[in-house]
Amino acid sequence: YQRRWVKLDADYLRYFDSEKDPYSKRFIPVSSISRIASIGDQKFEVITNNRNFVFRAESDTDRNEWIRTLQQIVEERKSKGLERTSMSLTTNGATDLVDKSGFLELRGFKHKLFVVVAGDKVFLYKNAEDYRLGIGITYIEMNVGNVKEVDRRGFDLTTPYRIFSFSADSDQEKEEWVEAMQQSISEALSNSEVAERIWAVESNRFCADCGSPKPDWASINLCVVICKRCAGEHRGLGPGITKVRSLKMDRKVWTEELIELFHQIGNAVANQFWAANVPPSEAITPTSGSQERRCFLIAKYREGKYRRYHPLFGNQEELNRALCAAVTTSDLAETQALLFCGAAVSCATGDPQCPTPLALAEKSGQRLQMEFLLHNKTSGWPERAGLPSTILCHAEFSRRWCTLQDGVLSYYENDRNAVPNGEIKVEEIVCLLHPTTHGHPGSPFPPSRRIESTFEVYIESERLYLFGWESPDSTREWLKSIAKSFVHPRAEELLALDFERIGRLHYKGGLNLERAKEGWFALAGSTLHVCFEDSERQEPLQLRKLQELCAGVWGGAASPPTEAGLAGRTLYIQGERKLDFLGWVHAIQKAAGSSGDTLSEQQLTESDVPLLVDRCIDYITQCGLTSEGIYRKSGQNSKTTSLLEMLRRDARSVRLKEGEHQVDDVANTLKRFFRDLGDGLFTRQWGQDWLQATGLEDEEAKIGEYRRLLGTLPTVNRATLKALINHLFRVQRFSGENQMNTHNLAIVFGPTLFQTDGKDYKAGRVVEDLISHYVKIFNVNDQEMKKQQDEIMAIMKMREAASSGTQQAGDFICTVYLEEKKTEAEQHVKIPATMTAEELTFEILDRRKIIMKEKDYWSCFEVNEREEA
Repeated sequence: YQRRWVKLDADYLRYFDSEKDPYSKRFIPVSSISRIASIGDQKFEVITNNRNFVFRAESDTDRNEWIRTLQQIVEERKSKGLERTSMSLTTNGATDLVDKSGFLELRGFKHKLFVVVAGDKVFLYKNAEDYRLGIGITYIEMNVGNVKEVDRRGFDLTTPYRIFSFSADSDQEKEEWVEAMQQSISEALSNSEVAERIWAVESNRFCADCGSPKPDWASINLCVVICKRCAGEHRGLGPGITKVRSLKMDRKVWTEELIELFHQIGNAVANQFWAANVPPSEAITPTSGSQERRCFLIAKYREGKYRRYHPLFGNQEELNRALCAAVTTSDLAETQALLFCGAAVSCATGDPQCPTPLALAEKSGQRLQMEFLLHNKTSGWPERAGLPSTILCHAEFSRRWCTLQDGVLSYYENDRNAVPNGEIKVEEIVCLLHPTTHGHPGSPFPPSRRIESTFEVYIESERLYLFGWESPDSTREWLKSIAKSFVHPRAEELLALDFERIGRLHYKGGLNLERAKEGWFALAGSTLHVCFEDSERQEPLQLRKLQELCAGVWGGAASPPTEAGLAGRTLYIQGERKLDFLGWVHAIQKAAGSSGDTLSEQQLTESDVPLLVDRCIDYITQCGLTSEGIYRKSGQNSKTTSLLEMLRRDARSVRLKEGEHQVDDVANTLKRFFRDLGDGLFTRQWGQDWLQATGLEDEEAKIGEYRRLLGTLPTVNRATLKALINHLFRVQRFSGENQMNTHNLAIVFGPTLFQTDGKDYKAGRVVEDLISHYVKIFNVNDQEMKKQQDEIMAIMKMREAASSGTQQAGDFICTVYLEEKKTEAEQHVKIPATMTAEELTFEILDRRKIIMKEKDYWSCFEVNEREEA
């Protein structure tokens, strides 16, 4: 016998080397235990289908308690009819329930282990046979995991307790494993609060369609909780039948009323209606294949094959009248049966003050009835058979049969008609738009008029068509096919992107601003992909990293350019048609803005630092390094709130100027940004590790740990942390004037960056250590330090000159040529350091007495000594 620490929970019996070990030596699924038997003094045997395990307790009393508890849990599992946990699988279709499985080398083990990624966990088994039996070594909760590639075949799965160093058989295999584990981490970090509340009802703990445990998806109009695999097939039925949402990721949709609706209806009540007559031979199980699931769900929900018919079925007038009566009561099951047997959700009630069932429910104070009716407002019951596509002409949908052939998109009354109702030549298409479910910037259709799976077609004659399909997959397939038929062959690379908008526009760039060239553009997320006329490959432009974005105002027949200031150059984008070009402008403006409260969702500089942070640091460096009590003093709350809101909305357009903005207001804005930051600067995953590092007594070991933790941070977090600590390092260099030494700065920024109440001294210790050891931790070389020192000295000299009234250096005489480089076109201008290109342009035009007209566009650029742009 070997002494082991043993744990028992609802799913597993596990044993560990010691009480402190986070990972087990072996786990046995409770579902695989057939019986427990006493076999003598202090000993008992756990018997599974294929293997027996003998344990010896410290006393007979202890043994009897273990036996009693084990038998109780095993009996509970059997009474619920659950044949397996999420990982104790049968041989048939075992791989259907996992995301990735196979053999990997793991440092510390002589032989390869069989590794399985399933949901939010990674399981380790000695071999494939143990996996088949469900008896493993340990499992890793991925909510504390982080995956990092090490070399060509190796990668590390890092947790706060241990680093698992894996090695795959090939580079491609490694990539697949890393991707699967990263997906598992995402699933683990999704919000489980809604899921736990929905699962509080017993019937909701198992998929309404196949019976899989812990289903984390739902159909919000059918009020059923379903598993991931059934959710995929539900989507294929279309949003007119079932509206699929995640319990863990779609947080905004889960209102208190909707959660309560799932408590009142849920799987139990819903299946009493939808699955009242399912033959055992047609029922599906957790191991059923995709085709089997699809057929079952079509029969169950689209055809209503197994439903319990309402006595009024077939009598439309009576169904409608009964619905109007039901919605004024709390009988949701009756409303469900009436609605899904043909009652019209918006039928006439005969009451002018409450013309619809929804209005009747509101008048009667029936909140849940209202919620149920709202989610089924666009559902089409009972008939759903018909054509595969629809087209919107003007503002209302009409079902049409569509074909794409020989460069022509045709739409017919039905599939039997030989003459089309209308045609769109693909050569006339200038833009395709795939709207999101919440609408799309630049689209003329309001979100309330949209169905979920749509895309928009813009053509040269300023017309717009909106197509809608019941299946998102079909929508994407049609979208790609149409795009392929009208996009130029040299821009086919764009078709591989998951684009929101794709089309052709004109552009100007570099020195050649006379002739606009035609380019192909695709917007995907915050990246604008461009195929330029003279380039063979597409070029991705990171819109959040734009230095400048100026959108012209449409006026008359000509279209103004949208000007995008990229790293090292300026790109002017022009449109020929107002309808699609304004859509591009709005979409680019939105994609170039901040989209959330985490660092990676902010507008960024080229060095991956949020522009908001860069603006504040730059201003304080120039105007506040010697300000007494900088960061300790609080600015005006109203001004801080207003400034933070402006910077969050569009930091690119905000210019902080001395006299207009107070140093303490800007400092307070920077602190509040970090305190309110989603996921924090150090991230929730690694925050505790940073705090624990302060406990290391050896200074070099502590610095090494900080450097290791710095490497685990996301790129934007790492760059931001370096920029901030570099700034604080500068601030403390002037502590004689500003009274803010390293310790004082740490007291202020520790609780701010770790988002704590200030009681944990370790937060301040981390910041103090980072400032004190800035050069070592961030690997700052001598050249970088000299550059920083020179910048500080230059700023201080400028401020001294300004305070003493001395004329600042920096004004210089420059030769400016108007339109062409000729003697008669030159002007000599005195240019102060603060003059902008716009001000210079107006100065020249005024001197030459040139009057600006409404449609005139002037540009100003600089040429170096060798006359290269």
